[in-house]
Amino acid sequence: MHSINLDELRNAFEFVSSGPSSQNYAYICMDTGAIYWKSNVMDLEEETPADLEISDRYIPVPHKNDLQLGQSLALSFIDQEIPHEYNFAASLFRKRGAYRRFKELLQAEGLLEKWFAFEANASDMALQDWCKENNIELI
Repeated sequence: MHSINLDELRNAFEFVSSGPSSQNYAYICMDTGAIYWKSNVMDLEEETPADLEISDRYIPVPHKNDLQLGQSLALSFIDQEIPHEYNFAASLFRKRGAYRRFKELLQAEGLLEKWFAFEANASDMALQDWCKENNIELI
């Protein structure tokens, strides 16, 4: 088991989750706890180990969708806060630009800040569970 800073893990998680799941990556070295960043769409100046994607010494940081923190979390929030808008909110996710329209709905309902807090809390809890499953100690 290796230790990793929660803030560093959050930053890596947000980077990985900032685009589609095949766009940005972060890997934790299980020997040192170092985090390596990689992107298919932007040039990062960081040097990465040659065996980063093939060695079992590195574990990829999950994307938010891997932890069910995408649409299902958004709809859970709607069901909890404004259940009368659930069907409308669900319909938003059937088209492109869903997350933008979802946030517009929350803004109109005065719930945007509450959503951000709900999402951050759910992300932290999911990351903590993921760390336990992968024998990573958070500091």
